[in-house]
Amino acid sequence: MNPSTTAKIGLSTASVYPESTASGFELAARLGYDGVEVMVGIDPLSTQIDAIKRLVDYHQLPVLAIHAPCLLITQRVWGTDPWGKLERSAEAAKDLGADVVVVHPPFRWQRDYARGFVEGIARLEAETGVIFAVENMYPWRAPGRGLQAYAPSWDPTEQDYAHTTLDLSHSSTAEQDCVELAATMGRSLTHIHLTDGTGSAKDEHMVPGRGTQRAADLLAGLANQDFRGHIIIEINTRRATSRSEREVDLVESLEFTRKHFVRTSRRSSFAVTPQGEISELTS
Repeated sequence: MNPSTTAKIGLSTASVYPESTASGFELAARLGYDGVEVMVGIDPLSTQIDAIKRLVDYHQLPVLAIHAPCLLITQRVWGTDPWGKLERSAEAAKDLGADVVVVHPPFRWQRDYARGFVEGIARLEAETGVIFAVENMYPWRAPGRGLQAYAPSWDPTEQDYAHTTLDLSHSSTAEQDCVELAATMGRSLTHIHLTDGTGSAKDEHMVPGRGTQRAADLLAGLANQDFRGHIIIEINTRRATSRSEREVDLVESLEFTRKHFVRTSRRSSFAVTPQGEISELTS
């Protein structure tokens, strides 16, 4: 990676599920990742900040981001009040030295939460000093129609958020182009969940490069723009039949990111005339 590019490449602990948060740290450290994003709620240890601090100290690997417990399966993690969950996520981030909390838009049935979500996120950022990067989601597809499961929208570019997260599996499921979405996000784009998909209605979270999203183009573009946020590998390895098979996917994801997250420069071509003069060729 070009030394002038300072973005860190981290591993989401969700990428090692059904292994534990502790396994996520161990694999990230051994395979050469720059840090970890902790998915709160995948296993009980992920909610215990003192235990995570011990993992940080043992592996000498920083926590780059906290993923707030806003999945359907984590609705009761850190209480049931959605704003309370985000406040605890910010506290965890500050305690662990992370600078980003990743948060999903509210579900439609969380009406009060959704009604004040945009303003509430801005308030939390101002009060805590922590970045809340709102993640792009997708419409839930049903035969013949898409279900709008999120409010105010599954697409964070439709609201005025200071910071956003781009997840390539979600853009795939939403049938969006990740490069175009990144351009629309513009300066708000703070955080990347690097993964892939084939445009399926399922949220696939494939190894980057194995799907149809333009992951390589996105990385090259970010490097050229001097992107300084975090690039987090968030893939699904649940079908791995062994630890070694899971490691292959994690290594491939890291190598793909390092290969393509490189600043490129325009190379000039030259021609020599019969008179010995050198001229630059333009395309």
